Amino acid sequence: MPLHSLTPLPGGVTLGRWHLTETPAALWPQLADAPTYAPLLPARADGPRQAQWLAGRLLVQRLLAAAGAPPLRLRNDEAGRPFLEGVGPAPAVSLSHSGEWVAALLAPPGTALGIDVEVVRDKAQRIARKFLNERELTDIAYASLPPLPGVEPRHELFSLLWSAKETLFKLAGRRGILFRENLLLDLPSGTWPQPGTLPARLHLAGSSSRHQVCYLRPVAGYVLTYCY
Repeated sequence: MPLHSLTPLPGGVTLGRWHLTETPAALWPQLADAPTYAPLLPARADGPRQAQWLAGRLLVQRLLAAAGAPPLRLRNDEAGRPFLEGVGPAPAVSLSHSGEWVAALLAPPGTALGIDVEVVRDKAQRIARKFLNERELTDIAYASLPPLPGVEPRHELFSLLWSAKETLFKLAGRRGILFRENLLLDLPSGTWPQPGTLPARLHLAGSSSRHQVCYLRPVAGYVLTYCY
């Protein structure tokens, strides 16, 4: 099942999701102007990573077509951030992949945005003190997600928080970010709805801006967050 959905959001933004089941050999022929993308493929991209990379570019092409935009080429800057290459202002884009899921946001030019999808695993809980500050660690003790069969609830909760901070990092779009100090989550107590939003703040250069990180479960065992 390749393209899963293209979902219009307020402000002219579109959320795209791709459920990756194809091999690279099946994806390359679907990519418009594939010869120009071949030199851009990361040197260390093995079979699964190459499939994720290709599906991301196919998903962005589908988003552009749905928006009535020309088929712009997706590139990455020196920091690894994706951008659309073209003449004049191009739509803003953010892209993420993990396991069998690829997700992207397409927005009007100049929009700050971020998206992240994660496989639920125990790693985020193990490294929680590296990306959550003391207040967030205290707040998370009183929060939970509706349980899913076969999914460890605390692993999912911490994976969601890691994903939310990854999304904020992309939204900030700058170097030198400290996850515990600059990317702040105001976590509510109780059981969080699915899907839902988390209040967040970017604390950068002595000033703060407030945001809402949207989250959902693409399927059991995955979390997805986005913000714009």
